[in-house]
This record gives sequence, C-alpha cells and structure tokens, in this order.
Amino acid sequence: MKKIISLIFTMTLAFTGQAQMSMQEQDSLNLRKLFDMSLLNGQSYEWLDHLSNQIGGRLSGSVNAQRAVEYTKAELETLGLDKVWLQPVMVPKWTRGVQEYAYVQPSQGPTTTVNITALGGSVATPETGLRGKVIEVQGIEDLARYGKEQIEGKIVFYNRPMRPDLIHTFEAYGGCVDQRYAGAKEAAKYGAKGVIVRSLSHKIDDNPHTGSMSYGELPNEKRIPAAAISTKDAEYLSSLLKLDPEMDFYYKMNCRNYDDVQSYNVIGEITGSEFPEEIIVVGGHLDSWDLGDGSHDDGAGVVQSMEVLRLFKESGLRPKRTIRVVLFMNEENGLRGGNKYAEVAREKNENHIFALESDAGGFTPRGFSFDASDAQFKKIQSWEPLFKPYLIHYFEQGGSGADIGPLKGGNIVLAGLRPDSQRYFDHHHAATDTFDAVNKRELELGAATMASLVYLVDKYGFEKIQQKDEILK
Repeated sequence: MKKIISLIFTMTLAFTGQAQMSMQEQDSLNLRKLFDMSLLNGQSYEWLDHLSNQIGGRLSGSVNAQRAVEYTKAELETLGLDKVWLQPVMVPKWTRGVQEYAYVQPSQGPTTTVNITALGGSVATPETGLRGKVIEVQGIEDLARYGKEQIEGKIVFYNRPMRPDLIHTFEAYGGCVDQRYAGAKEAAKYGAKGVIVRSLSHKIDDNPHTGSMSYGELPNEKRIPAAAISTKDAEYLSSLLKLDPEMDFYYKMNCRNYDDVQSYNVIGEITGSEFPEEIIVVGGHLDSWDLGDGSHDDGAGVVQSMEVLRLFKESGLRPKRTIRVVLFMNEENGLRGGNKYAEVAREKNENHIFALESDAGGFTPRGFSFDASDAQFKKIQSWEPLFKPYLIHYFEQGGSGADIGPLKGGNIVLAGLRPDSQRYFDHHHAATDTFDAVNKRELELGAATMASLVYLVDKYGFEKIQQKDEILK
C-alpha cells in the first residue's frame, strides 16, 4: 500500500511539474506573440505620427487638446472595444502668447539676447517688459541666506543644475524641480520682481524647458513673472554676473491665464470574460506642453497604452479581467484628469486591481517600478524571467505614475514603465520634444512590454491583502 501511495505522490509531482512548465511555456509563447505583433505589425508609431505632426502640441484647454481627444476616441472605436467613452473634466487654460524675448545688458558693452520661455501658469511681464538687477541663488533654501535686503526689487536667478552624478535622471530632476514650481512664489515673499530658472536638463544647449509653476495662495497683485532660461544661457548669465554684478536683465512675456474650461479623459475597455468587475488600467496623458509636439511627453505613453488593447484584440487573447485604457487630460499643469478618474471610480465603487502608466518617454524599455506590498511584489518578481529574453531586467519597488497615483489605496498595485532615461531630459518640456526624436522600434518594444505585464496580471491576478481593521475584527 505504501508503495502505491508513494507512486501516486511521485506521479502527482511529475504531473504538477509538467503543468507548471506548460504554463510557463504558454506564457512565454504569448509574450513572444505580443512582441512579434508590436514589432511586425504595430500601430503605435502611426498613431504618434498623427498626434505629433497632424495635431501638434496639446496644451491643456487648447484647440489641439480637443482635437487629440476626438482623434484618439475615434481610433479606439475602430479597434472594436466593448466600450469607448469620454469622461468630462474641468481643466486650467493658459496661453503663451507671442514668443518671449530677453537680453542681458552689461554695465559696459553691447546687449546679448538669451533664450527664455515662460513657465506654464506664469503671469505676463508689463507690456514694456521687465528690467532689473539679478541675484543668483542655488535653490529656494538659498533665499533666506540673502534675505529681503538683498533680494527686494531684483530678478532672482535660480541656477541649481540637475546633478550629473545621479544615474537615475528622474532623481536628479526631482532634486531641483522645486525651484521651477515654487520659485516665483517664494522669491515674491522677499520682494523679488521676477524670476529666471535654469532649465531642467543635463544637456547644455540653447533650448529652454518650460513646465508647470504655482503661486499657491499668493494674491494676484503680488505674483511675479517666471521664465526658464536655456542651460547654455544660464551658464553665460552666471559667468557674466561674476564679472559684472551690476548688469541688467530684461525680458518680455505675453502669457495669460483664463478661467477653467471643459475637456475630457478618453477611455476604452475590453470587458473581462471571467472577472469583469476587476479592472486593469493602462494609460498615459494626452496633454502636452506647446513648445514641441509632445512626442515623448507623453504622446509615446498614449499610443503605447492604446496599442496594449489593440494587441489583445488582434492576438485573440480574451482577458479574464476588464482591461481599460485611460488617456488622461491635464497631467502637465494640474493633474485634473487623474484626480477626476479616481474620483469617479470611488463614486462607482469600482474594483481596480492594477494600473500601469507610461510617462517617461518612448525610449528603450528597461522594466518597471511598482507600488506594491512585499507579497504582491514577490509574485511580480516570479514573472521577471519571462522578460529577460527582451533585455527587460529592472523590476523594483517604489513609484508608479502621476495620473494613476490618485487610485492608490486598498489592494491595487500601481506600476510605471521605466525606459532608459538618459536622454529623456534632453527633450522634456522643450521644443526638441518632437516626433523625429522617437525611435519606432523603441516605441514598439515599450508597447509590447506593457502588454506583456498586463497579460500576466490579467491571467494570475493578485490575492486580496487583508487589511488591519479586518484582522482586528
């Protein structure tokens, strides 16, 4: 009898091992299918071509943003999804006006023009422009060292660069983005008449990089104009100040803020065949800045997310869970789309189990970062070998994406696609963020990588994590 039981046990183990191998092999084959379809018959690059070259920059609240809404909705409808709809959201509207102009005036010698661009949300300079002495600081915390006595009536020049020794460029960006976002608000407290901010880029060139800024609760009459200066001209201005502290800086901007206007998140979904109430989100943000055409930030993420659903439809993979693409509006200067989506999801008591965002450019995919529990991340790590044939090795805990961030809570796992970021900030928020800067193959690899992760999450799901209050009961 013992021999029979032992034989049955051995056969069971062998059968289980074969089944596991067969599942791994099947997963490997399905990932290969997704990669092949994206690389051989992908649609993402064609979609991006239209967004970038036929529509262009998609500033929140603009005509181009609305054109992008209409275009992507129509394209999703051609995929034969189970549902496509628009989700209304009120967004800020800001316009740049005619091109900015600036020059430096030494105490002696000719003027030299420099390259600047208004920061998104800034007030304009007076009609005749703004002229003043300059004080250079290395960050917001530096203001207190100089005090109101030295700052009042001057133009504050924030010149803290992105650290070149940090391999993770987003970490370098995070280390100095506060001077762009809150620099005007803080300098105004010391009586500054304007601010100039070094562009956030490792590259030394003539292209200024815009981006969002905020005055917080500062009254309108105390708000001062804020502009970014190119890295090359920031170096020049800093050098000139050392030689000639009494030099003048002049700039003229015609930007303007308006009342909020209505826009939309664009949403489409494939309904799950077994667990339709469990929702997987994949998305990017549809709006962009206006200097370039927003190909990397975030046209790439938009078309890659659309491609995920197309790959599922074209491959015949019928998901168990509902897979939803969300093209968020107004990530750049307000995050209204992401907040609205999460608000409606809570109102409807929707069960989101996973959300994946692509908002780091269309470069070669390296992997993902995850906002997940240790148990959830351990399960995700078990899928890592399936990605290694595609040179996808980066699976790390920590961070996901801005637009999906408001969904955080409960059992949901959040993830961000992590492409190679070394060249991302060469283009980020600048006139160089254009279609020609995106490599077709890299874009398609990113789409397939996202689809592969969504496939695995859909197939295996995540066990519900028991909350502390449930345990106490």
